[in-house]
Amino acid sequence: MPRFLLQLTDLSHRYGDRTVVRDASFALPAGRIACLLGPSGCGKTTLLRLIAGFERPVAGSITLDDAVISSTDAVLAPERRHMGMVFQDFALFPHLTVAGNVGFGLAKTMRTARIAELLELTGLAGLGERFPHQLSGGQQQRVALARALAPRPRLVLLDEPFSSLDVGLRERLATEVRQILLQEGTAAILVTHDQHEAFAFADEIGVMHDGRIEQWASAYDLYHRPATRFVADFIGDGTFVKGRRTANGIDTELGLLTGEIRTPQATLTDIDLDVLLRPDDVIHDDAAPCKAVVTTKAFRGAEILYSLRLPSGAAVTALVPSHHDHAIGAPIGIRLDAAHVIAFPARAGGAA
Repeated sequence: MPRFLLQLTDLSHRYGDRTVVRDASFALPAGRIACLLGPSGCGKTTLLRLIAGFERPVAGSITLDDAVISSTDAVLAPERRHMGMVFQDFALFPHLTVAGNVGFGLAKTMRTARIAELLELTGLAGLGERFPHQLSGGQQQRVALARALAPRPRLVLLDEPFSSLDVGLRERLATEVRQILLQEGTAAILVTHDQHEAFAFADEIGVMHDGRIEQWASAYDLYHRPATRFVADFIGDGTFVKGRRTANGIDTELGLLTGEIRTPQATLTDIDLDVLLRPDDVIHDDAAPCKAVVTTKAFRGAEILYSLRLPSGAAVTALVPSHHDHAIGAPIGIRLDAAHVIAFPARAGGAA
């Protein structure tokens, strides 16, 4: 069994009458990298502030290395938690050099060696005498990370640290930061609304909605085995089509679905279902009896993402090799090849 560095148990928080974190629980093993992912206003930053010690919970507790550091009775001060923090705006000291920022607060006996070690680790060797305004956004991000790592914290907390960077840089930098943390052997929790950042960065991800952690799992399981309809909607591309439970599987407009079938949030009495289809579940096949009309298309190099309208009017998406270039309005044959079938109780009015 892994040793849990951090454990949250039934943690809740309110601002006035508004509950912003509801019964949050998860456990993070030492050395693992996690992410709190969700839309704006879901409570993820507040949860990070609770972990950091900036807020006191109204219920529940936080344990670090088997010691309670937050509860309704007492909160250990942030500076005594041995956690590093990387903020959204980097929060670098503009009057200090890179080396001065990284070494800020370190004991003199370890300062010089630790600064050199971290500048090398973060790809900043040779930039120690520059000031923050002389660096690119990505370099400033590395300085902020190096400063957070300098005192060898048990856990690093990152609050949307890539949000001010160019879209093309975010995923690459998330991957680089992950490698740095792994080399240091430091556990971390990232807060982000961007699932591509989360996938590039984290071993395990908590998807948040309305203050709750809807699911805590790997990126693979969030995509292929969503536990709630919100997670299914939020993670990746996907559409829902109507299905009906039968003795042999789930009958849909595109055919009978069999094999591994999961129906989270549904009971055996739920006969009418909404079936989640990912773009890779829908296969372009000219010989297939089911035809769909191309409504939009997005060229992605090796593939084209087609939006398709079924005869019933329902919409699905399909990833098709880009040498199959069909015009908008053209009918194409499609069939299903879904290894994992996920279905939810049908919503009134259709599978939107």
